[in-house]
Amino acid sequence: MIQRPSPNFDDRPEGVPIDMLVIHYTGMKTAEAALERLSDPEAKVSAHYVIDENGSVIRLVAEENRAWHAGVSSWRGESDVNGRSIGIELVNPGREFGYRLFTEPQMESLAVLAADIVRRHAIPDRNVVGHSDVAPDRKEDPGELFEWDRLAREGIGLWPAWVKAPTREVAAVQRALAQYGYGLEASGVLDDATRKVVAAFQRHFRPERVDGNPDSETVGRLFSLLDLVDDEGGA
Repeated sequence: MIQRPSPNFDDRPEGVPIDMLVIHYTGMKTAEAALERLSDPEAKVSAHYVIDENGSVIRLVAEENRAWHAGVSSWRGESDVNGRSIGIELVNPGREFGYRLFTEPQMESLAVLAADIVRRHAIPDRNVVGHSDVAPDRKEDPGELFEWDRLAREGIGLWPAWVKAPTREVAAVQRALAQYGYGLEASGVLDDATRKVVAAFQRHFRPERVDGNPDSETVGRLFSLLDLVDDEGGA
């Protein structure tokens, strides 16, 4: 592991557990450009780890410290995502500079690192999330090309089955999304905020269709995830 300390961190809040893993893409032209920004005091952003496309793992911030990677965000009712999470950035140009598949060495390194983090901190499966999950109104990373299903097969996070949707009533879907972890109120209206959350869910759990429409398959996958959470005792 390569050490490249960033000054962009502070203390975690006292008594708050590390119980989330948040995965991002860098969204910059090169790995070096991303590393420079994540180490620039004026940028005020950082992550605990960066994984380059060749599989190299770079540590910027010690896990015991709070890195500044999630920004304005929430998950399962908690708004200080930075305070309770580990952030991993994957080098990828992202939407602005040519979004592309994540490399095999990158995914292999991520699987090893993420498995270790999840084990050491006893992170619940549904708390392995993307930046778009915790900030659906602002972010799209790591995007629909990221292999969440592959991570789940390796015991990191969850992956849904496709079951028949028990309902497509908007308020019920909103409640289900909130129950899983997304920051959403049950207004009963398929408004812009709801569509953004649905799109974030699709990027993670139905990447073949990311349109913000809660169709039967999207809703079925959502309810199958809630069944998995119930089976695991609310993990």
